[in-house]
Order: sequence, then C-alpha cells, then structure tokens
Amino acid sequence: MSLQSTLFVLFGAAALLPAGQIVTLHSGQVIRVDKADRDGDQVFFKTAAGVTILNVSEVKSIVQEPDPNRPAPVVAKTGKPDTRAMIRAAAKANGLTVKIVESIASVESGMRTDAVSPKGAIGVMQLMPGTARQLGVDPHDVEQNINGGARLLRDLLIRYENDPDQVRKALAAYNAGPGAVARYQGIPPYKETRDYVRKVLRKFDTPSAADAEQ
Repeated sequence: MSLQSTLFVLFGAAALLPAGQIVTLHSGQVIRVDKADRDGDQVFFKTAAGVTILNVSEVKSIVQEPDPNRPAPVVAKTGKPDTRAMIRAAAKANGLTVKIVESIASVESGMRTDAVSPKGAIGVMQLMPGTARQLGVDPHDVEQNINGGARLLRDLLIRYENDPDQVRKALAAYNAGPGAVARYQGIPPYKETRDYVRKVLRKFDTPSAADAEQ
C-alpha cells in the first residue's frame, strides 16, 4: 500500500456525492474533484478541466472536502487539554488519517502545548504567527492550532496532488514553506528540513494505537 493511499480517510463511494471531493486512487494518486457520480462500475469525476471516467476498482477512497466556513468539532477544554482527542477531531475534519497528523505533531513539538521554537513557532503543530494569521486561527488556542496545522497539511497535499513526490514535498513545505520547495524544485537541501521529512515518515511507518482508528 502506498504512502499516499493511506493518508486520506476511507469513505464509501455513494451513487451521488456532494461537490468538493478528495479522491485517492489505488495507484497512490490523490486528486480533488468538484463532483463524483457513480454509474454501475464506472465513476465520473468532474473537474474544471472536464470529466474523467474511471472504473470503480481503480478508486481507493473518496472523502468530502471540509467546508472551511464550518466550525471544527468542539473538543472539551476542561482540565488538561486532550491533545490526542483534538488531533483525532482535526484529522477527521480535514479528511486525513490520525496517524499522519500525530506524526507531524510528535516531530514538531512532542505534542506539547507550551512548545515554542527558536524561530517563534507556537504550540503542538508549531504554527508560525504569520501562518496562523493566514489560516485565521489563534496559535495559542490548542484546538485552533491543531485544526490549523491539519488544514495546512491538507492544503499542501492538494497543492502537490499531481506530483509523484507529493507527500514528501507537502511535508517539506510544512517545515520550510512552499516557496523553498518551489525555489529548489523539490525538497530543499536544508538539513533541518530533510531530517524533518525523514522523522515524520519514520513515525508514520511505525505501527501505533492510531492505526486502529483508520
């Protein structure tokens, strides 16, 4: 099973799915479509470029793209923040597996809510203040921080959806920014970024309790 095909949550293909879908193929490719319409053994995917017809057997999963205007699931804030519960909720809200979001949170901050990097990145998934503003979240609010980080990862995966190195580029962009990935036409030669990508993928490949949630 490819890395790409395990990042998005499996969603049973219905006869007619609402607009805005993230589709994962058995080949590992991840694409965004406006609408998916099933007719027998064929699935019709509509995008701005036209209609693509695939056999049902080629489709690994289809997940509804989250509505950015819809509030994320509320997680109780009583007592010590349950960061793992927030990660599970954020992963589900953004169509991602729990494991990839946990892997990033672990490498970024050790899942600590009070972690601040030397460069000023804040909290569990280490959002920079400028990035948090672009995402419209308060990085000091743990739940918003995690939701923002998960949404950022989802957007980066979609950004590189047609790239054979999709996942590694998305992780590199999460760490160093899309500009650096574009400038070097791939993973930047920064030791920090290359170590980061390697660590996240190593954690992602290591079985854990999160695997049971997929």
